[in-house]
Amino acid sequence: MNIYVGNLPFEATDESLQTAFTEFGEITTARVITDRFSGRSRGFGFVEMPDNAEAEAAIAAMNGKDMGGRALTVNEARPREDRGGGGGGGNRDRRW
Repeated sequence: MNIYVGNLPFEATDESLQTAFTEFGEITTARVITDRFSGRSRGFGFVEMPDNAEAEAAIAAMNGKDMGGRALTVNEARPREDRGGGGGGGNRDRRW
């Protein structure tokens, strides 16, 4: 199960996120999402756990828990929506 973890402190790292969830079971991946330009945390991340029962226990225990002075928002991640390809520059052939 893929778990969304929101309201992370900006100092959070992949390692600290994984450490916070390891008491609930096996972690496949733990990733804090960062800004591609500044490298700074965007305040949320994802934890993937192979066992759904362990993941449900982690969600129940970690939702609202304090991490670095912030109350976490933890729930099952929704599937990523297809946002389509890159935008365009408009129709350049249009003549007014």
